Amino acid sequence: MLAFTKRELYICGALLLFLLVAPFVFVNFKLQLAFMLILIILAMTWNIQGGEMGYNSFGNIMFFGVGMYLCASMQIGLYFPLAEWTESGGEKTFVHEPDQYFKGLALGLAFAALIPPIIAGLIGYGILGLRGHYFAICTLGIGIASGELAGGIELIGAGQGMTAPPFPKGLGDLETRGEFLYFLCLILLVATFTFIRWLYTTRFRLVLNAIRDNEDKAEAMGIETMRYKITGWMISAFFCGLAGGLVGTMVGYIEPVEVAFDGREMGVFMVLMTILGGKGTLWGPIIGATAFHIFKESFWTLFLGWQYVALGVLIIVIVIYFPEGLMGYLREKKPEWFGEVIDEKDRKAQISLD
Repeated sequence: MLAFTKRELYICGALLLFLLVAPFVFVNFKLQLAFMLILIILAMTWNIQGGEMGYNSFGNIMFFGVGMYLCASMQIGLYFPLAEWTESGGEKTFVHEPDQYFKGLALGLAFAALIPPIIAGLIGYGILGLRGHYFAICTLGIGIASGELAGGIELIGAGQGMTAPPFPKGLGDLETRGEFLYFLCLILLVATFTFIRWLYTTRFRLVLNAIRDNEDKAEAMGIETMRYKITGWMISAFFCGLAGGLVGTMVGYIEPVEVAFDGREMGVFMVLMTILGGKGTLWGPIIGATAFHIFKESFWTLFLGWQYVALGVLIIVIVIYFPEGLMGYLREKKPEWFGEVIDEKDRKAQISLD
């Protein structure tokens, strides 16, 4: 049941209003804002298996990259020879008419949404039997292998990558393009949030939590844990594929190792953002991704050349001072914000013991 409390309605309404006007207030930061929305989507979907199910995956970057390549390839191949596009720098040789661009983008996003879950379902039976760090290492290998495989396929540009179709020139300038892509990302974010919030009100979340807390006991109770684990991973793959398709359209250039299947950055960022905000919560990944994006943009501006050192310091601070994430910290300091009633005498006694 998708029922919002009055407080949630106020919060969601205020946030939605802010996001609707943000590209017109922060005119020079449309794409940065759009990318922040993508990060929130990736964090929320990683949280399904990493936070709710307890399976820490570095392999979601595979679905992200597959979605990126599928969206661009379908958008191109629907009207022009894909091989010729990648060989000759197709954006200079072939030109999409406006209707071709939007129809191709719609079809590309559809494939970016549908194919990654199928892949997740097929490989899930093989690797979701692993647990703990064995599963994490296996998914890390899958992400790395995906980039290397894509780098060997000539049809999609191999190691040199490929360009995505540019926004039609007759429809406006860069401002128009930025607004179009921003609102596409916003629509996807609203859809992702609405679906995941509904999902967390169902039995499905309880089963995932049971798997996280004690999978053997869950199986002993008659729960088909493999089915739920695969379903959770397929849901993540669906939204990751869509996010990848949009990012490929935004950046305009798709390279296998450092853009599409960039496990060193984007794959790790998914995990870090969720941990920063708080695993196993609805709002934690949203808060974590937003805070992380602000930190990241600041580091890349103020500490250029030392940005990864600053990022490493941030990770250390999170692990030491916020092991339960920002949501866990707030829940501990302000339990009344979460509807928890704490006896003041017990709290003072606990503080004195600490």
